[in-house]
Order: sequence, then structure tokens, then C-alpha cells
Amino acid sequence: MRLAKYLAHGGVASRRAAEQLIRAGRVTIGGAVVTDPARDAGEGDDVRVDGERVSPEPREVWMLNKPQGVVSTAKEPGRRKAVTDMVDSGARLYPVGRLDVDSSGLILLSNDGELANRIMHPRYGVAKTYRVRLRRPPADRDLRRLERGVSLEDGPTAPARVLRTGESEIEISIREGRNRQVRRMVEAIDNDVLELQRVRLGSLELGGLGAGQSRSPGIRGRSGASGKIPRRERRTSIRCARRGPGGCQPARGHPRRGRGADERADQPQRTRARARRQLPVHGHTTTSTPSSRRSQPDASDSNRCRCYAHARSTFRARCRG
Repeated sequence: MRLAKYLAHGGVASRRAAEQLIRAGRVTIGGAVVTDPARDAGEGDDVRVDGERVSPEPREVWMLNKPQGVVSTAKEPGRRKAVTDMVDSGARLYPVGRLDVDSSGLILLSNDGELANRIMHPRYGVAKTYRVRLRRPPADRDLRRLERGVSLEDGPTAPARVLRTGESEIEISIREGRNRQVRRMVEAIDNDVLELQRVRLGSLELGGLGAGQSRSPGIRGRSGASGKIPRRERRTSIRCARRGPGGCQPARGHPRRGRGADERADQPQRTRARARRQLPVHGHTTTSTPSSRRSQPDASDSNRCRCYAHARSTFRARCRG
């Protein structure tokens, strides 16, 4: 990594201050003075600042239940307390994301910049869930507006998940990170927020963590922080849009070949080839269609099932629903 970043991870100073130390000639690698902040440095290098060796800090992640009145910054020059002052750690921790000073709930603190980027960058779509108490009971049409998205000064919001938990209480999950977004969304439906608390961030839940308390969640690796569904789970969770009497039913076995694929795996290849001419797929009876008839329009085309599993089948079949 870059030398300035290496010094920042070692707790020497911020990246900008580390660049000034390097240009001042106070940093050496292997006994040689280095003045280029972009110089590569690793754990095997002998990096020293003013003669003292620098080693990267171990990665730390902390969950904090931020009370109201605490600022979501690393340092607060005023009288207000910062979130980093509430965690008993000697590492240079930074808040992952932000919570308004008048909001409370779950916030992460870490010295791992890559982990923070995977959690907070919008392209990873990590869900953030808030428990909101409103001034007036919201109407059902207002909750539907929040779910579809409302227009704000900086553009429309993405669809959200909204759940009514009380007469004037809702739980809303968003995957964006705009400034005071939940409060502005509530203002867009002509209501006001009296209390806002973040209760979930991706797979991490606030649980029974008391106000002002912190603990280490023990995150292993960075893949679980993205909040995305693995590809295998996405394929097997596909459901046909034609539900109801006569419509498709969820397949058992292979997600594309349909019901009975596991049983056919034990049959000889020739037997499977003959059985492929008439297979039960998603509860429908399917028959092979000669190539001479495929090009001809058929009145049954409008009733043909067009779910993902049928469209991607390895053989062409017509669904008789």
C-alpha cells in the first residue's frame, strides 16, 4: 500500500498529515529517507518515523448504541461528545457512516477503510433499518408513498421497506445513505419525526445493547458485510409470476429443469433422453414440439408460461396451463 496510507493505518497520523511527515524527510524505509508519499510499503518493510518503527494496527470493528447528543465524528472540538470517546480502544477508530446528533442507535466504528467502504457505498446496497416515531399517525397511502419512493431536493428516493409497528410508529429500511434521508422522507408526506433510532445495519442488529454501550461484533472477513444474496440462493428463490389455479408452482430439485430432476439423475442416459420428451415442469405437462410447428403462431402462446425457469430450459416445451 501507499506509504501515507501505511502510516495512517499504523496510527501515526491521518493520511494528509502523514504526507507532510514524508515530505519533511522524517520517514525512512530500510534506513533510507523517503520523500514520496506514493512509495509502496508493506508489513515486511522497516518503516520508521523519527527513528521509531511503525507497524500497522490490527483491524478492529465496534458496534455502538449511540445516544442522542453524541456527534458521529472521530473528534469533536466543542463541548459535545464524539462517538470515538465512548469506545475503550487505543486504535484510531473512525465512524462508519453517520447518525444525526438528535438520532440514536447502531453505528459502527472501525479502522478498516475497505470494510467501511463495503458497508456504506450505495453500490453494495446494504440495508439500514430505522425505528421511527412520528408526530401524527400516518395514513396507509403515506406508507405506500414511502415504499415507492418520494421526491426530495436531491432527487427521488429508491423504493424502501416500510412496516407499521404502532399507531404512530413505523420501521423503515433503506439502502441509500443521503444526509438526513429518513427525516426528509417523512417531511415529504407532511409529517414530522419525534424519535429516530437505527436498529439494524445489514446483518448486524442492535439487540439488547444499551444506550452508550459498545461491543465487538466479531465480523469474519468482508463478504458477509455486503448484505447481498449469493448467486446460488438467488437462482433457487426465483418464483413464477403466474401464480394461482393452473399457474406454476415452485419447482423441486433443479431450479431450471423442474420437479423430478433429482430422481432422473439416477436413470440411464438413454432413458433420460426418452423421458425428456414429456417431463413435468413446475406442475405443467410439457411436450416436445417439432421444429416445423415452432415457427407457426399458436393461440395458446398467450397462455404459455414465461417464467425464468421455462425460458432458460435446455429443451423447448409448451406449457399447457
